[in-house]
Amino acid sequence: MNTPAPPVLTVSGLEKHFVLHNVDGRRVEALRGVDLVVRAGEHVALAGSSGAGKSSLLKCIHRTYIPSAGSVILRRSDGTEVELLDLPDHEMAALRGRELGYVSQFLRAQPRRTPLEIVVRAAVQRGMDKAIADEVAADALTRLRLDRGLWDVHASVLSGGERQRVNLAAGTVSPPRLLLLDEPVSALDPANRDAALELIAGLTSGGVAVLSVFHDLDAMERLATRVVVMADGRVVGEGAPSVVLPDLEVAR
Repeated sequence: MNTPAPPVLTVSGLEKHFVLHNVDGRRVEALRGVDLVVRAGEHVALAGSSGAGKSSLLKCIHRTYIPSAGSVILRRSDGTEVELLDLPDHEMAALRGRELGYVSQFLRAQPRRTPLEIVVRAAVQRGMDKAIADEVAADALTRLRLDRGLWDVHASVLSGGERQRVNLAAGTVSPPRLLLLDEPVSALDPANRDAALELIAGLTSGGVAVLSVFHDLDAMERLATRVVVMADGRVVGEGAPSVVLPDLEVAR
């Protein structure tokens, strides 16, 4: 019997609440004690209705949101473990560059940077030699079907779907140990979506741990090794896609 790989990500008792100061001071519970483990080479897809807490969970792991309580432990490539919620901001920023990546459905266009420069910079931040980074960035943009004529224009002029592909290329080139994907293909047409899903599918074979949110069940069925179902800020079920997804289809 094969021994499971040690977790790359261990989330324990994670909570997050927001106070709506601009309304009436109401407290909104986004996460209510979430426990989750993701291992190397595993793609865990988060499922559930809008407002279930899926994106909030990704943002708390990435520390875009500061959790209200709980623990988020990342096992680094050298085998050591680090509590992400305790890290100073500068250490967290360094960790994001090499060990932890986040791809959202939106690209914040960096002033005067081209798509090629954005992807090359992401690879260099993860320790890749500049000359090699140029090659792998070009390969990623080609695989994602971004017109070569757009590689040297300012990213701010790109369409939503084009920006999404640049964002995905930057997140997956020289991929980090843990990659968080938040609706990374939502703006893509069918042909470009298939190219993006094919690129994402290859990550786990390289040992990357992936935690994702997709709006459609087809992407989860194609990519996920495990589906975790969330509702009202809690994990309410999990299992293989073949077991979990038919119930979700019926629920819709």
